[in-house]
Order: sequence, then C-alpha cells, then structure tokens
Amino acid sequence: MADSVIRLSVPAEPEYARSVRMMAANLAVLCSMNVDEVEDARMAAEEAFVYACATRPHACEVTFNVSADSLSMVFLLGDVLPSENEEIAEQISMAELLLSAVSDEYQILQDSSELHVTKLVGVVHDA
Repeated sequence: MADSVIRLSVPAEPEYARSVRMMAANLAVLCSMNVDEVEDARMAAEEAFVYACATRPHACEVTFNVSADSLSMVFLLGDVLPSENEEIAEQISMAELLLSAVSDEYQILQDSSELHVTKLVGVVHDA
C-alpha cells in the first residue's frame, strides 16, 4: 500500500462527528486493521473530534495519513484553552483519557495548535 494523505473539513458541530468516525474506520480498513483495531481507530477519531471541537475552531480540519503500518490523524485546534472554561476543561480531560486508552500515540502541540493521534496496525487496546 502506498502512503496516502486525506484531508477532511467539517463544521465543528456534534452532528458531524459521524463523518470523521466513518472516514477513520474506512481508512483503518485500508490499512488492513482487524475489527478491534478499526474500532480503536474509530473511537480515537471521535475523541479527537470532541477535543478539537471543545477548543472552538471555525471548522474541524483533519489530515489523515495512511500507511501500511499505521493511521495517523492531525486535528487543527481552535483558540480556546481548557484553563479558560471549566466545561471545556472537563470535555478535554475526558477526551484525553479515552485517547490514551485507544490510540498508540497522541500529543497536543500547543505551538502549532494541533492534536496528533496515531493508531498502529497490530495493536489492540482494551478500552
């Protein structure tokens, strides 16, 4: 499989979470992930979407990087910091907890306002 980059832009609204989840699941299948790995990738995409939306971006911009051994997702974040709002802090805290359970790597890059999430082929998590 050749490496591929796919970009998705959806409104940062809850009703568009399904679009992000389904894209992640489809791309995980293309990476030859098994059913449990596809579910992990789907859940990771959903939690990253929740995290990104909590930061109040204009739109949820996601870049998917597909390779034979992984699916990586980069979510652009908005300007709102968790320290500015208790409700946002709670949403982000829960999303981070779930991301740590279902992804192989995730990190928030404050200097570039990005959330990076990676799901590796051959690794299943018990969420």
